[in-house]
Amino acid sequence: MPAPAATVEYLKLSVSERIQLVEDIWDSIAVETTNTVELSQTQKAELHRRAAAHRADPSTAVPWEQVRSKLFPAKP
Repeated sequence: MPAPAATVEYLKLSVSERIQLVEDIWDSIAVETTNTVELSQTQKAELHRRAAAHRADPSTAVPWEQVRSKLFPAKP
C-alpha cells in the first residue's frame, strides 16, 4: 500500500515544523471534541492534586517559554 501524499509531504518538514504540525492537529482535535472527551475519576483527581500543589507553592511552576526553549533550542 503506497504512502499517502500527505505522508510524503510532512516528512520534508524539519523536526520542529513537524512538532508544530502535531501541536496544531492536536489543538484542532481539542476544539472539535470539547465537551465530548471525558476524564476518568483518576485523571480528574490528578488534575486537582496538581492544581492544589501549584496553589500551595506557585514558585515551582516553569513558564511555558522556558520549557519550549529547552525543547526547541534556537538553531545557530
